[in-house]
Order: sequence, then structure tokens, then C-alpha cells
Amino acid sequence: MGSNRPSKKQQEILQFVDGFIKGNGYGPSYREVMRGMGYKSVSTVATHIDALIAKGYLQKGGDYSARSLLVVGRDAERSETATQRGLRRTIERLRSAEADRSDDIATLERALELVAEKPQRCEESAS
Repeated sequence: MGSNRPSKKQQEILQFVDGFIKGNGYGPSYREVMRGMGYKSVSTVATHIDALIAKGYLQKGGDYSARSLLVVGRDAERSETATQRGLRRTIERLRSAEADRSDDIATLERALELVAEKPQRCEESAS
């Protein structure tokens, strides 16, 4: 009966965490998840988050701080991070500029490659 798919409540928490990160630039604390989801107990949040981590939908950042939650897994792999989207927009803007900005473009393209290799680390440092 152990499905690798998140339950309905876990999916709701996953969406909350993803929206929180996109809106604030850092992960929510368990207490913020508790309040945002209307739960009465932090342990309920911890149970669901632990299950999402075990299923590969969330992970804790390298420092394991209260705000180190990161969305990973199938949905996150398909979508670009805010950093990646911003770099792509800047590259396109430079390409359309009349001045020769090839050095700037090359630098940003390399940055985009690095961000794609290590999205969690880059998103954390952008906060």
C-alpha cells in the first residue's frame, strides 16, 4: 500500500511550500506550514513533510535549518527556477541590444549552466 505519490494532504502541503518559496525566496518553517494549512500541531506537519522527503518531493537544504525546505521531484524538475528564468530573460535582452554584448551573454550562459547543475544552492544564495 506504500505509494510513492503524495496523498491529498501531502500534495496540499507541497503546493503550500512551493508557493511560499516562490513568494518569499526561502522555505517556510514547520510552524508557518502549520498556520498556513490550518493544522493544530507541528507534529502533523513534520509527519507529512517527512513522508514527502522520503517520497522524493521535498528535501532539506545542506544546513538543515528551519527554513531549508526545497521542492524537488518530478514537478520541480520540469519547471525552471526563478533564477534560471531571470538569467534567460537577461540573455535574450542582451541579444536584442544593438551593442556587442557577447562577453556578457557568454558569462550569463555559463551562469545558467551552473544554476541548472546546482539549483538548490543557487536559489539559497539568491535569498
